[in-house]
Amino acid sequence: MGLRIIGEADRCLQCKKPMCMQGCPVNTPIPEIIKDFKENKLMEAGKKLFMNNPMSVICAVVCDHMAQCAGHCVLGKKGSPIAFYEIEKFISDAYLDRMKIEKPENKGIKAAVVGGGPAGMTVAIILAQNGYEVTIFDDNDHIGGMLRFGIPEFRLPKTIIERYQKKMQKMGIKIRPNTALGEALTVDNLFRDGYKSVFIGTGLWRPKNLGIEGESFANVHFGISYLANPSAYDLGEEVAIVGMGNVAMDVARTALRNGAAKVTLYARSKRIAASEHEMAYAKLDGAEFVFGHAIKKITKDGPVFDIAIFDENDKVVAFEDEPVQIKADSTILAVSQAPKNKILLTTKDFECNERGLVIVDENCATTRLGVFAAGDVVHGSSTVVAAVSEAKKAAKAMMDYMEK
Repeated sequence: MGLRIIGEADRCLQCKKPMCMQGCPVNTPIPEIIKDFKENKLMEAGKKLFMNNPMSVICAVVCDHMAQCAGHCVLGKKGSPIAFYEIEKFISDAYLDRMKIEKPENKGIKAAVVGGGPAGMTVAIILAQNGYEVTIFDDNDHIGGMLRFGIPEFRLPKTIIERYQKKMQKMGIKIRPNTALGEALTVDNLFRDGYKSVFIGTGLWRPKNLGIEGESFANVHFGISYLANPSAYDLGEEVAIVGMGNVAMDVARTALRNGAAKVTLYARSKRIAASEHEMAYAKLDGAEFVFGHAIKKITKDGPVFDIAIFDENDKVVAFEDEPVQIKADSTILAVSQAPKNKILLTTKDFECNERGLVIVDENCATTRLGVFAAGDVVHGSSTVVAAVSEAKKAAKAMMDYMEK
């Protein structure tokens, strides 16, 4: 690995207008980081990465690099792009272990972060670095959100999240687990108790149903629920997955690693929502893909599909007369998720759109004064690095608000 990343660093052209930076949602200063790395300034490079993107270690692992830094590298036009993410992983991993926690002067101002996923973790770290007293409220017994409960262990080891949690606690960040806002506590309670601003980063945890017959059967499960604790499920040998997004790919790969002999993903059209590299990995793991199958209902024997008829442009124009029953021990619905609505129902002057997503302005401020939001709960399902980018903006807006 060491020789590999040194070789990758040596290939960097140090472009005056680095396209790799433009391809990164958080504008990581890639040429500068590579320069520091080559000059043996490991900790300096790590600090720059962390200050720009507190989730740098994680993004180096889970980002769709070919759609971002690597995909925009000029060397990729005629050859192989620089695998900066490997350099970033090496630097950030070392820095996370060795970083010195420098606590700034305490401002005596409290801020609440609701949701301990990537957006909430980013906001908490930035606020703590600037002297604010931060408490994270999370539904689960551990922070991490989708990083811990939505991304499989083989893609993102849980130990990385645990290392983050220890560092955050050393920064003075308090964590209150198993506390869902909108139940025993509300946003109004937080303001009552002296929190000057509140960040909402609760993500998308409510699986969407399809409104079809059979969804309540024992052999039917939701993808996002399965990923949270795969060991709790006995899926059998043959598994049918409805959907072809990134969650569906993770479900397929996890099911194959947990005893399923045959896993097939079904989609109504020929369009795939998942990234190319996630689909490629699912294929390598043995998942099969079937297109032109629109779910009609689910029986105890498996899903029933209407079979699509495509035109010359691969557009669905009609369906065959007879539906087809597919034999499967379990059917997993992995079509989409939505936010839970507990906070909406218990917070006055707090508005969401028709999809249940939180309405914010250009500064991530919600319609409730003092409440800010970012990440999937605002934009719908997206990437970790996109959540970080928005969270940085939200943290700045929160600090501006609290100082005023």
